[in-house]
Amino acid sequence: MGSTRVRIAGGVAVGCVLLAGLLFWLLRGDDGDAAGQRAGEFLAAWPEDVTEESGDNPAAELTDDPEAAASLMASVTRNLAAEGRELTVSGDSRPVDGGDREVPYTATWNLGPGLPEWSYEATLRLTRADGDWTVRWEPAALHPQLAEGTTLVRREDRPDRAPVLAAGGEELAGVGRVWSLSIWPAQLTDPDAAWEAVEELDAGVDVAALQERVEEADEDQAVPVVTLRDADYEEHRDTVEAVEGLQTAEGSRTLAFEARGLVGGVDSDTGEGSSGLQALHDAELAGVPTTEVVLADRETGAAVETLAAGDGGAPGEPLRTTIDLDVQRAAEEALADQDQDGSIAAIRPSTGEILALADQPADYARSAQGKYAPGSGFKIVTAAALLEGGTSAESVLGCTQFANVDGREFHNQNEFELGEDTTLREAFVRSCNTTFIEHRDQVGHEELTRAAEAFGIGTGWEAGFGAFSGGVPAFDSDTDHAASLIGQGRVEAGPLAMAGVAATVADGEFRPPVLLPDAAQEETAGGERLSEETVETLRELMRETVTQGTASALADVPGTAHAKTGTAEVADGEGEVTTNAWIVGYDADNDLAFAVMLLDGGSGGSHAGPVAAAFLDALG
Repeated sequence: MGSTRVRIAGGVAVGCVLLAGLLFWLLRGDDGDAAGQRAGEFLAAWPEDVTEESGDNPAAELTDDPEAAASLMASVTRNLAAEGRELTVSGDSRPVDGGDREVPYTATWNLGPGLPEWSYEATLRLTRADGDWTVRWEPAALHPQLAEGTTLVRREDRPDRAPVLAAGGEELAGVGRVWSLSIWPAQLTDPDAAWEAVEELDAGVDVAALQERVEEADEDQAVPVVTLRDADYEEHRDTVEAVEGLQTAEGSRTLAFEARGLVGGVDSDTGEGSSGLQALHDAELAGVPTTEVVLADRETGAAVETLAAGDGGAPGEPLRTTIDLDVQRAAEEALADQDQDGSIAAIRPSTGEILALADQPADYARSAQGKYAPGSGFKIVTAAALLEGGTSAESVLGCTQFANVDGREFHNQNEFELGEDTTLREAFVRSCNTTFIEHRDQVGHEELTRAAEAFGIGTGWEAGFGAFSGGVPAFDSDTDHAASLIGQGRVEAGPLAMAGVAATVADGEFRPPVLLPDAAQEETAGGERLSEETVETLRELMRETVTQGTASALADVPGTAHAKTGTAEVADGEGEVTTNAWIVGYDADNDLAFAVMLLDGGSGGSHAGPVAAAFLDALG
């Protein structure tokens, strides 16, 4: 009996020991899992886009010193400027002195092409606070070598940006000289003279806002005004240098020399392409920087130690285009010699190569990417649809003064009429709107779309830089149908697309425009090819429009010009009706097709025609 009790007692004792051990390990495991879970929550909550310590940082709130944590985390995020980041718990938590636990994790940062993968191991220490696990804050929580007063900094040495080239190898964009203008308030003896000089620069400076900035600045604090290209500065050098307190500093940056709207710009602070080809092909042009990560003093920024370095930089690759510098300059000069905003696009019909894209102002490539009603230039497409449907150039269609469609009155420019015996040839050459509208029963949406696609309109080509191929939306009414036939309504195209229309007539078939010859060329599903009879008739009609019709401004230019004018009625920013002036055509002797568009005023024959003539005259 006694031995039994001992055995029972012994069994109970052993059982208690086993139970206590089990509870110890279970509790230990729960603590470890909870600590590891909290570490994972901290890493996941570190925001990738908060670069100021006042920003919302949930991770910092999971520490025992949120203010210090938020400050250093924002500093590291800002200074590394990572393109990507992965923070992963890499092992089980382990107990350390004082009842705390440590959780290891792996950090991997993508610091751009110069250092796409930088990895290191770090440890988070967690402590109990109010019954829950909290990250014990210390700088080493972010990197094992971080200490008080230090941060991580990404440093880059960028190679010279590669140029954008014309077809002949000339630079459309490269490094050029610039002048930064600023005002030194303490030296500004005649403010009115300074404001007048800045106004004369015509560089888009808000002079009233500049005055306020100067008044609020310290006397010895330079106030930036504007950065000018060398040629612009030289034009105003004497005026600027005559004003005390206006300062200039010479520098250099990547500039677009020609085709500015197409080439685009480069951010002077980041060195990254900000628009146009510079943005689309930033990686190729920028090359690979030499990148390193340093441990730096937070106060001075001085490097304490290099923690990682990339394999070394690589120069950018030049971007070759099909732009012909002579054609481009002729287009830009033709636009500059008149006051309206506008664009010119030019194509080589035999290849589809884009020879010029000129824009005034050169804020973007509206010559290729803009969307506008093409006006009567689109009658080339409508005439092709009629011809493909069996109408001939000599078919009598009539040309009335007005055409009434569902209560809307359409008219010809200046309300002319040609009479009942007017042929398609005469209606095209004189640009009679009512002729095409009154025969809309012969050209429905299917017929118009089929003809448009034969010219590349609406087929989706982009030429590798987001160019607009145009569009012919389904008609939503009989009025919309009528307007579409004369390039109004919801029909849209840009100068490049319309130059493509002219190029199709010149060559006999549509060739997708090409700008970047070294890039893989897109496969565009174009429309059915027009018949030879239709193409030949269109050539005759466009030539007669020059010799006998609305495009007479081109009658005496070098070569053999063929053209069609257009005047598109559009609403301006205030809802008032204005016009865009167009002329599209080609020179049969020089393998050149073009489109000229002038915004906000005028007609194709009287306004766009002379600009096209100046363009073609300059080419000789």
